[in-house]
Amino acid sequence: MPETLTLREGYFGDPAAFQALADLLQDIFGIDISHQMNLGGPDPTSMPFGYFDPSGRCVANFSAFSIPLVVNGRVVRAAGYQSGAVRPDYRGQGLYRALMKRAFDWSEREGFEAGILLTDKPGLYETYGFRTVPQFKFHGAVPHADLAVPRARDLDLKQEADLHIVQIALGGRQPVSEIFSVVRQKEMFLLNAHFDQDIRLSLLEEDDAVIAWKPQGDTSLQILDIAARQIPPLGHIVASLGAHFERAEVFFPVDRLGWDGVATPHQGDCVLMVKGLDLTSLAQPFMLSPLADF
Repeated sequence: MPETLTLREGYFGDPAAFQALADLLQDIFGIDISHQMNLGGPDPTSMPFGYFDPSGRCVANFSAFSIPLVVNGRVVRAAGYQSGAVRPDYRGQGLYRALMKRAFDWSEREGFEAGILLTDKPGLYETYGFRTVPQFKFHGAVPHADLAVPRARDLDLKQEADLHIVQIALGGRQPVSEIFSVVRQKEMFLLNAHFDQDIRLSLLEEDDAVIAWKPQGDTSLQILDIAARQIPPLGHIVASLGAHFERAEVFFPVDRLGWDGVATPHQGDCVLMVKGLDLTSLAQPFMLSPLADF
C-alpha cells in the first residue's frame, strides 16, 4: 500500500469525507450518492472503509451495512456490501482486497450471520465464500378487483410532504415477502426511486400503501416494490393504479399478493450473491426488489 494513503473507517460523520466517497462513485460508476442528503441521509448502519490521499480524495472504498432479511419466514441478521471502487491509478496495489478483508472481519466481529451483495464480477467474491443465486421475476394476467375508479395519487420525492409520506411508509412496512425480502431498507428505496425517473411512486391512501411501479405500454405494468403495513392484493393494487391494466410483471416473490405469477429468470446487469445462507433454503423462486438494490 502506498505510504501516502490514509485508511479511514466509519467516516460518514465527516461531510468532506462522505463527499469524497460520492466523488469516487460518480467518477467510477456515474452515480451520485450525495443526493441521499436530500432524502434523509445515508444509512446510519453503514460502515465504510476507505483509503484517502493527502488531498482528501477517496481513492478506494468498500462499505458494509446492516440489511436484515426475511428468508422463509425467519428474520436473518445480514450484512450488505456496497460502494466498492478503486480509482484506476491505484489499481493493482491490493487496496480493494485489503478493504474487503476489513469489512468482512468487521461483519464477523459484529455477529452478522449472513452476507449479501450485488456484483458484475462474481469471481471476485467466491474466494470469500459468496455464492451466486438465481433471481426470478413473476408475470401473468391481473386478477379482477371491483373498484369504480382508480384511487392512487402520484408522489414526488422533491416535495417534502410526499417524501415524508414515503419515509413513514418505509419505516413501518411489512416485508413484501415471507420467502425473501428486506425488512426495512429505507435509504436505498429512496435513492433508487430518485435515480430511475421512470419509476412512479403512488399512494393508495385507504391502504396506507406506497407502490413503486412502471407502466409498460397501455395494458401492462411492472410492480417493483411495496411499502405498506399490510401488503394489499395485487388485483386491488392494479385496479387502484388504473382500470386498463391487464397484465403485470412483479419483481419480488408474490406470496403476499394473492396471485400466482409465472416465474421467469431475471437477467440483470449484476448477480445476487449470498454467504452464510443455506442455498437449499432458497429453493423457491425469488428476487430482491429493484428498490432494495445497493
